[in-house]
Amino acid sequence: MAETLDAILRNHMKEKLAAGRVVASMTVRLARSIEIAGIAKAAGFDTLYVDLEHNTLSIDTACQICIAAQQIGVTPLVRVPANTPDYIGRVLDGGAMGVITPHVRSAAEARALVELVKFPPAGQRSAGGALSHYGYRAFPGDQLARAMNATSMLVVMLETVAALDAVEEIIAVDGVDMLLVGSNDLCAELGIPGQFDDPRLEAAFARAIAAANKVGKHVGVGGLAAREDLMAKFVRMGARYVSTGTDLAFLQAACAAKARFVQGLATG
Repeated sequence: MAETLDAILRNHMKEKLAAGRVVASMTVRLARSIEIAGIAKAAGFDTLYVDLEHNTLSIDTACQICIAAQQIGVTPLVRVPANTPDYIGRVLDGGAMGVITPHVRSAAEARALVELVKFPPAGQRSAGGALSHYGYRAFPGDQLARAMNATSMLVVMLETVAALDAVEEIIAVDGVDMLLVGSNDLCAELGIPGQFDDPRLEAAFARAIAAANKVGKHVGVGGLAAREDLMAKFVRMGARYVSTGTDLAFLQAACAAKARFVQGLATG
C-alpha cells in the first residue's frame, strides 16, 4: 500500500512542540558536509539550524545538510541573513523545513514573511516543482500545499526593543509558529550588553511566553549557550525550544578538555 503524504511529510520538531515537550537544537556554523546531520541525530538533538546569518556557508551547502537531516528525522531549519524571497524561497525549496528570520520588529513584517513561507491560500510562496520534503513523489497540488503549509515553520527572532513592544501582535500573526529570543542582541538593545542576569531579560522572556501561551504558540531560548542555569530557568517558565550552542563551540570545548587532561598528565 502506498504511503500517504501525511506519513511521508512530517515535522518532528513541530509535533514535539505541539505535545508540549522541550525541543533541543544545535546550530551549524562550522560543518560543511552532511555528516553533521547524523552527528546531531546521534547526540540526541531534535532539530538543527544552519546559520547563514553569521557565517559564509553557501545556500547549496546549507540545503545539502537540510536534506540529510530530513531523511533521518532531524528537523532542519535555516536562519537566513536577510528576510527576502531570494533567501527564504530558495532554502525552503532546497530542503529546509522552516526559516528563522532575524530582526523582525512588527506584526506587519511578520505577515510579510508568512507570505514568503506559505503556499496559497495562506501565503504567496511560489511552487517550484517536486521537493525532497516528500521524496520527490507526485501528489495533487492542493494536498501538497496543505501539507507543506502545515509542516513548514516560520520562526521569528525577538531581538529588538521594537519587537518586544509588539510581541503580542507579532506572535498572534497567523502563520508565525515560534518566537526565538535572541538574548545577546536583545540585551544590547536594552542597554545591558552581556548582562544576562539583568531582570529586564527575564521580564522579556516572561512577556514573550505569556503572549505565546495566549495564542497556543511557542517561545525559544537563544544566545544563552554558556548559561545552562538560565536556559533551565526559562524552560521552567514555559519556553519549549532551546538553542544549545554551535558545532564550533562544541568542538572547541571538547578539544580544550582533552588538551587540559593530557597537560595534567604531563605535569602531575
